[in-house]
Amino acid sequence: MPIRILSASDVRDALPMSQAIDAMCYAYGQLSAGKAIAPPRQHISTDKGVTLIMPAYLPEHRDFGIKVVSVYDDNPNLKLPRITATVLVLDPATGVPKAFIDGASLTAIRTGAGGGVAADLLARKDAKTVGLFGAGVQARAQLQAVRAVRDITCVNLISRTQTSAQQLATEISEWTDAPEVNLVSTPQQVVENADIVLCATTSATPLFDGHALQSGTHITAVGTFVPEKREVDTTTIRRADRIVVDSREACLEEAGDLIIPNAEIDAEIGEIVNGDKPGRQSDDEITFFKSVGVAVQDAVAGAAALAAAEAKGLGVLADLW
Repeated sequence: MPIRILSASDVRDALPMSQAIDAMCYAYGQLSAGKAIAPPRQHISTDKGVTLIMPAYLPEHRDFGIKVVSVYDDNPNLKLPRITATVLVLDPATGVPKAFIDGASLTAIRTGAGGGVAADLLARKDAKTVGLFGAGVQARAQLQAVRAVRDITCVNLISRTQTSAQQLATEISEWTDAPEVNLVSTPQQVVENADIVLCATTSATPLFDGHALQSGTHITAVGTFVPEKREVDTTTIRRADRIVVDSREACLEEAGDLIIPNAEIDAEIGEIVNGDKPGRQSDDEITFFKSVGVAVQDAVAGAAALAAAEAKGLGVLADLW
């Protein structure tokens, strides 16, 4: 039985954002319902870096996948990526590998799609203005996902470097039905008129003063996943009427945004998907979604990408035995 190898380009062709959002709804719902098998991620350190191993199995649709992520800081000196990721999709009936997928592109799409699920359930229906922190792969994916669920007409963007911000702004201008993009110079300009604030940076300290948020704003933060770092301040957490996470267990271990202010979590996003907890209750609420990423996202996204790739004839087939 051949294994299908999917490149980054194959993944993007196979898994459009709207389909990825539907897949993440299912993944989150299964996780919160206790219907997914997802052991804690394993860390293996060497003298040069660290590798993370994240398996998950969802019996209902028989989605079975393992993601391997390596972070090696010296790699750029060797002309190699600092972070590499791959996803292996397995047949749960035999354990035989079915696909070997580029993990960086899949992670970008599935993380963005998770933010899209949150925006659909927590942002106001009339949200039109996005405040965007960051100009990298994940900032782009988060914005694409929000545009899939809301009619976004304006983006106020800030990044550490003007060059990266300008590059993303130029790219956005070429999208179909592109929103207006304003490159702003202060964090307050990003958030003060925003209906949705997206935080997708590697910052170790808060990006903005929570007092600047207007009533009714939704915030998604995906950039940090260690206890000592955070993208939002304590004021933002205290002002939030509803704090939602992808996984209670994971966020209480890894999300500095919540750990540092000792925040109380109102719901997992999957509980809202399943109808067990409410989403936004009024247009005046400030809502906050924190995601550190969970393995069920990779397993479900990998299975969805593989199914579409098989239907479209994408990727390369290789015989391993």
